Amino acid sequence: MSSVSYHISNLLEKMTSADKDFRFMATNDLMLELQKDSIKLDEDSERKVVIMLLKLLEDKNGEVQNLAVKCLAPLVSKVKEPQVETMVDTLCSNMTSDKEQLRDISSMGLKTVIAELPLSSSGLTLTVSVCKKITSQLIGAMGKQDDVSVQLEALDILSDMLGRLSGALVSFHGSLLSSLLPQLTSPRMAVRKRSILALGHLVPCCSPALFSQLTEHLLTELSKGPPTSNTRTYIQCLATVSRQGGHRVGEHLEKLIPMVVKFTGVEDDELREYCFQAFEAFIRRCPKEMSPHVATVTQLCLKFMTFDPNYNYDDTEEEEDSMDIEDGLDEESDDEYSDDDDMSWKVRRSSIKCLEALISTRRDLLLSFYSSICPTLLTRFKEREENVRADVFAAFSTLLRQTRVGSSHHGLILVPAIVKAIHRQLKEKSIKSRQGCFCLLTELAHTVPGALEEHIPALIPGIVFSLTDKSTSSTMRIDALTFFHVLLLSHPPQAFQPHMQVLLPPVVACVEDTFYKITSEALLVTQQLVRVIRPQGQAAAAGGFDPKPFVREAFSVTMKRLKATDIDQEVKERAISCMGHMVCHLGDHLGAELQGVLAIFLERLKNEITRLTAVRTITLISASPLKTDLTSILPEALSVLGSFLRKNQRALKLGTLACLTALVTHHAASIKPAALEPVLSELPALVDETDMHVSQVSITLLTCMAKACPSSLAKISSSVLPGVFRLVHSPLLQGGALVAIVDFLQALVLSKTSNLGYSQLLKSLTEPFHSPQSPADGSVIHRQSYHSVARCVAALSSASPKETPSTVAGLIQEVKSPGSPEPARVLALLCLGEVGRSGSLGGSKEVQGVILDAFTSTSEEVKTAASCALGSMAVGSLKDYLPFLLKEISAQPRRQYLLYECNLLFLSPHVESIWALLFQNCECQEEGTRNLVAECLGKLTLGNPAQLLPRLKQQLKAGSPLARSTVVTAIKFTIVDHPALIDSLLKDCIGDFLKTLQDEDINVRRVALVMFNSAAHNKPSLIRGLLGAVLPHLYKETQIRKDLIREVEMGPFKHTVDDGLDVRKAAFECMYTLLDSCLEGLDVLQFLDHVEEGLKDHYDIRMLTFLMLARLVSLCPAAVLQRLDRLVEPLKATCTTKVKAGSVKQEFEKQEELRRSAMRAVAALLAVPEVERSPSMADFANQIRSNADMASIYQSVQGGEGGGPTESMDMS
Repeated sequence: MSSVSYHISNLLEKMTSADKDFRFMATNDLMLELQKDSIKLDEDSERKVVIMLLKLLEDKNGEVQNLAVKCLAPLVSKVKEPQVETMVDTLCSNMTSDKEQLRDISSMGLKTVIAELPLSSSGLTLTVSVCKKITSQLIGAMGKQDDVSVQLEALDILSDMLGRLSGALVSFHGSLLSSLLPQLTSPRMAVRKRSILALGHLVPCCSPALFSQLTEHLLTELSKGPPTSNTRTYIQCLATVSRQGGHRVGEHLEKLIPMVVKFTGVEDDELREYCFQAFEAFIRRCPKEMSPHVATVTQLCLKFMTFDPNYNYDDTEEEEDSMDIEDGLDEESDDEYSDDDDMSWKVRRSSIKCLEALISTRRDLLLSFYSSICPTLLTRFKEREENVRADVFAAFSTLLRQTRVGSSHHGLILVPAIVKAIHRQLKEKSIKSRQGCFCLLTELAHTVPGALEEHIPALIPGIVFSLTDKSTSSTMRIDALTFFHVLLLSHPPQAFQPHMQVLLPPVVACVEDTFYKITSEALLVTQQLVRVIRPQGQAAAAGGFDPKPFVREAFSVTMKRLKATDIDQEVKERAISCMGHMVCHLGDHLGAELQGVLAIFLERLKNEITRLTAVRTITLISASPLKTDLTSILPEALSVLGSFLRKNQRALKLGTLACLTALVTHHAASIKPAALEPVLSELPALVDETDMHVSQVSITLLTCMAKACPSSLAKISSSVLPGVFRLVHSPLLQGGALVAIVDFLQALVLSKTSNLGYSQLLKSLTEPFHSPQSPADGSVIHRQSYHSVARCVAALSSASPKETPSTVAGLIQEVKSPGSPEPARVLALLCLGEVGRSGSLGGSKEVQGVILDAFTSTSEEVKTAASCALGSMAVGSLKDYLPFLLKEISAQPRRQYLLYECNLLFLSPHVESIWALLFQNCECQEEGTRNLVAECLGKLTLGNPAQLLPRLKQQLKAGSPLARSTVVTAIKFTIVDHPALIDSLLKDCIGDFLKTLQDEDINVRRVALVMFNSAAHNKPSLIRGLLGAVLPHLYKETQIRKDLIREVEMGPFKHTVDDGLDVRKAAFECMYTLLDSCLEGLDVLQFLDHVEEGLKDHYDIRMLTFLMLARLVSLCPAAVLQRLDRLVEPLKATCTTKVKAGSVKQEFEKQEELRRSAMRAVAALLAVPEVERSPSMADFANQIRSNADMASIYQSVQGGEGGGPTESMDMS
């Protein structure tokens, strides 16, 4: 006998002891043993343990019984199938026992077993056989009408089982349905309710036929006009079925809605409540199918949300001065009518929740909601029932939130009405009501910032009341402070200044509160009040408000919190931040206290927990216009800040660099060069391409040093500069980091401190371009580096005008010299262009000659560089270069590179001649040239839209297909991602350009789609109104056209070519963009039809549609669930496809990438809780788990390798 078996048999022996403590301890030890992963039981031990535990379920001691039940959970996975079946059989027979205690403990045991049954495909056979056993027993138990408690337990277990293992019970679904339906008419309400729950769990994974059977049954029963109590049950069941079954109810709605509408007319409050709950479920689960019925449901909701037959709201007493009397009346009325039988509040509440569902699912009807729903909701702010009033506030907040998402502020007109309806509620005794008011007002302040300015005097009494009222709870105070904070942030300081005497004392009292969350929120508010007391910048100019009376009060409480070290972390940080704002805004009023505050800041800077907040606070103070004297802490602070640059915490590094920049900029006079050495020694490690943002901020700090304390930079040539030059030559350098380096090099030359002069810097920049390049040692120079170095050379040249002529001469010589390596010549041309951009070259004939010679070069790189250079020079000196350019283009039509130069010439007086020239080339056979022409046309049109846009429109009608494609591409270049003059004109006529989506030429349609994509991405407002007309043509382009597929013979092989692929790809790219920018204008189900087709298309399109599917799952899961069964098949096909054995390596890689992409979409789907209720998806999920290959791909995708489930698409 093994040691485990011996140990177990010992425990089993103790379990038979007469002493209950022995039995308890032995059972507890057994449970601990079973929980170990390593334990393995032989067959005999398994049998003995199971028999003993089942016996202990009948133990006289309750604690032993409970432990025995707990042991069953780990036992399920440790014993073989026959033993699990023995357990289940015994538990099921105990369930129908006459002893109540044994019944209860056995049903707990069954639930435990069900919760532990394996879901993986390896354990599926066990799960299915156990479920069959339990189900057949439970169906029998449900039929025992004589004992309700047995029925209830059976229904409870069935719900659990259907909720977790419905897929394993498919064969029983029919018999379960037929045994559950009769229970809906049980005389006991509890039985009915549990039957409804069980049906709710059955619905998601039953077959469509069974679902229809259930719905037809409910319809048939309802149409018979049953007793009201039965009707209630059926309607309640309908609501549950709709909530759980989702979209499946959609096809039955036409029959269901009239039936439910009819029952709202029955004089029964509970029935009406269930009717509205059903409507709410329909609206949330089938928004599209509910469209025809929205008006009917809205009317019913509006009618019943005011349904209060036992109470008379007196609308005449709306005036302020009658408030107190009315409060008194309210209380009396409440006493008079607080009748326990009055259920009308349930009707009002459910109709308001139904309205909220309507508002949150139908953003497209927002404007009509403001005219139909909004006024009635406002009148319901006076609702007498607290819970219902909270729901009214919640519904109105949803309306505001939806408005904010749409960003066209329909709420503006309603602000006075909202404040009028709400400000009296702010002094209600009911805490729930006040919290609702503050949430609503916070939403309003976010939705329409600044709109509450004129209403602030009306709101302040309510805020002060909630902060000072003794009976107010902590949560209420926090809500009031949070709203006050939002109000302060979204409105100008002048609006609050007249009320400071009323506002400051309650906030200061909250700072001293014992509850840390209140203190923390109050410190945030105090920080904003400091800005109100003495604003800075433009707001300060309009001043005339004296801050003096308030400084001492705010300072003393904040100082008390700042000094304390035994308080919550959040309070510490906010106290530092608040005091920082005080020093920044009111430092000159603090007098002798100021140095003490600075000393505390220095202490906090040295403390690891508070250092980041302290760094940000010192940054704020050092940039203050009050020029606070920091000499007492500067030397030590600089040394501590220098040490922070070594830390791994990125936020701390960035904060420290910003702080040092502010200190060097504003307090250079107080800093000795030696004090900056600890900082300078840390900077070389930070200037590196692995983190461009940190590099940029570090170089900005160096620039500030070069300007403010140049003597400190004497030693940088050996430390920081090599890193800066490495960055200049990096292919990753662009944008802000490049601008920072250009500024730094200029500042360095002008400071004249470094022993590196102009010529040494120039040499360091250009050196790599003269040395031989070999891919082996990675010394190949990236194209981006040429442009970066050219910008730096031009910056050095502009900082030293005396050196410019010799630099230019050297560059010309470099281009001319036949011995110069190609990289050096390309760089020299680009440098000439950048120097010329500033206009410092004039119309030098020599430079023009050099450029023209470069056009005859055999190297494409040199030609392109010459083209860029000429364009840049022309920008710098139009009058010198433009006539020369136009002459050259006309004389040498072959030199199409020169078209590049027109790119940036839209400010010139020569628009007419450029325009004509461009149109001569718009039908060029070469697509690259046509794209250049289109870009130039677009840029010119941007400069003069009123005159040139109509011409482009005209050209659409006149031109050939090539000309039309050029014009449409030109429109793409007029759509920029920032506001421009052309926007309003373009909005009026973009519809005409989009008509090219119906052009007979496939290439024109493709560029029209690209232009549409650009509009959807950069300026969605241009095309939102046209979606109805454009989408059918867009969807048409996603279809595979047989007439565009041809076979090409390549020697002995036949190769299929699909000429429609590019157009389809462009169409799917547009669809992806529309998901982000115009979701509310899409019919998602129609959209999904085309995504589904794309899932079976070409490799490129499938990759796109997998991304779209993952995106759709996060944006509108309900719609995806409706189409789930149709989407699973193509996903499964992709994941299970194998490449033929003899295929090339690329085929394997493509297939692998496809599978990974499909698996990302699957992972996104499986993240939605309801997904695995679908039988086909549950089956696929099991297939993934059981297949090692698919499981490993799924794991790697889950772990984030290769991007998350909604990996975004490159839209450039």
